[in-house]
Amino acid sequence: MTAKIRVAAAPISWGVCEVPGWGRVLDAAHVLGEMAGLGVTATELGPPGYLPREPAELKALLESHRLELVGGFLAVPLHENPDAAVAEAEESAALFAACGGGMLVLAAATGLDGYDERPALTAAEWSTLVSTAGKIRDVAAKHGLRTVLHPHVGTHVETEAEVERFLADSDLQLCLDTGHLLIGGTDPVALARRHPERIGHLHLKDVRGELAEAVRAGSLPYTEAVGKGLYVPLGQGDVDLAAMVRSVAEAGYDGWYVLEQDTALGEDSPVDRPGQDVAASLSYLRNITG
Repeated sequence: MTAKIRVAAAPISWGVCEVPGWGRVLDAAHVLGEMAGLGVTATELGPPGYLPREPAELKALLESHRLELVGGFLAVPLHENPDAAVAEAEESAALFAACGGGMLVLAAATGLDGYDERPALTAAEWSTLVSTAGKIRDVAAKHGLRTVLHPHVGTHVETEAEVERFLADSDLQLCLDTGHLLIGGTDPVALARRHPERIGHLHLKDVRGELAEAVRAGSLPYTEAVGKGLYVPLGQGDVDLAAMVRSVAEAGYDGWYVLEQDTALGEDSPVDRPGQDVAASLSYLRNITG
């Protein structure tokens, strides 16, 4: 494959996460500066509140690092209080659009802090989840954004059965996150081949299979697994990323390839490690894309 692809980064690769107590949070100037230094030209926004929420201020900050905004991730409960979810999504969509972003990456949050517990939904709550996602898609579209649903560990769309159920019940495309899908029990390559027309956005991750299995079996909490090195630079784990990238390219995918390795930094973690890991992932991706 020789076609040039569009590669972006995300603050979570530097340990910036919306989960309380996740770990050390590096300041934005450090994170954006390292992205730019690695030759990355675009980023997702990161969790609400990490980067400025005032459009002019955010645009100026991104431009100072020569970064384009792809869009951003938003985890909100979709199965209850639809009005609140739609209002929160509209605020983010307006910000993304004002700063040049085109993608709202939506996850079906449980309403609990973190991603270690996942209460079951009733049939009525599932129906509300699907309809709320559709309402958010419509609101985001008014701002010129596309909405994709992100299957994610510790949310209400995690397992392969839930992914397939959502695809059957909704017309939203997916954010195909190779790591979260594998941890949730879905082969991301097989999913992309079954539903090539439903892949609207890519988050490229690699994971250690034995830790992914422990999370899936319930013997290791997700947050603890991340701290133990669940995610590794592309090419160093058990996701068949070469087959993944080849499959979506052959299906005509022309969107962003977002490097997103969930990282949790301890107080003593080397601050240069995240940048080194992203550099390794960039090198691997360049090698497999020609």
